[in-house]
Amino acid sequence: MAGALVAGGWGLFAGAALLVGAAVGTLVRVPPRLIALLMAFGSGVLMAAVSFELIAEAYERSGMVPVVTGAVGGAVVYSGANALLARRGARHRKRSGEQQPSEEEAPGSGNAMALGALLDGVPESVVIGTSLLGGGHLGVATVGAVFISNLPEGLASAAGMRAAGRGRGYVFALWGGIAVVSGLAALAGYVLLGGVSAAVVATITAVAGGAILAMIADTMIPEAYGRVHLLTGPVTVIGFLSAFALAHL
Repeated sequence: MAGALVAGGWGLFAGAALLVGAAVGTLVRVPPRLIALLMAFGSGVLMAAVSFELIAEAYERSGMVPVVTGAVGGAVVYSGANALLARRGARHRKRSGEQQPSEEEAPGSGNAMALGALLDGVPESVVIGTSLLGGGHLGVATVGAVFISNLPEGLASAAGMRAAGRGRGYVFALWGGIAVVSGLAALAGYVLLGGVSAAVVATITAVAGGAILAMIADTMIPEAYGRVHLLTGPVTVIGFLSAFALAHL
């Protein structure tokens, strides 16, 4: 029980960054270029966490086959679900400008964006829980990467939602709910997968890694590049190296 609570607490902590970012994006006018730079930095941080903690850990647990099948499967499932949600109005859920549709323009788009936020956040949270299984240590870089990347995600999404005419109550309820679900997903990852084989845990970790990489490519980097263009690459590399250094402290 103690381990499950620890996993849930760290998942909630990482997810709470979405709410913090949403509060800033709702209450303060942050320059879109700064949001884009933060998004690029967060992309690099997440890439490092996926590379050096998720994929590497999955490989150490059970070899190459679970890594490849899991990561490809995670990317395909994420991209397919993301495409379906995009058709329902969630394509620009992480954009800070006026790209997001209002409910008048696209009825049901608010619900689609909420589902999109869940799609983005759950894989990250599950691996926080699985990292503690079997006496494993909590990946500081993973939690830090999720927290750091969630800040600009919440900030950009909230700014875009406000520009689309959605109220503060909607914004805070959405991201507060996602933060709670993040904690529950981490707890579930610990509890539900506690008795499974190393190969299954490795595959699920790789699935989450593939989904996160697809999410970075589909949603975070386009938002960054759309605003700061050629600065996206260097800032992403800085984020990558920052997480790499954190993982090796």
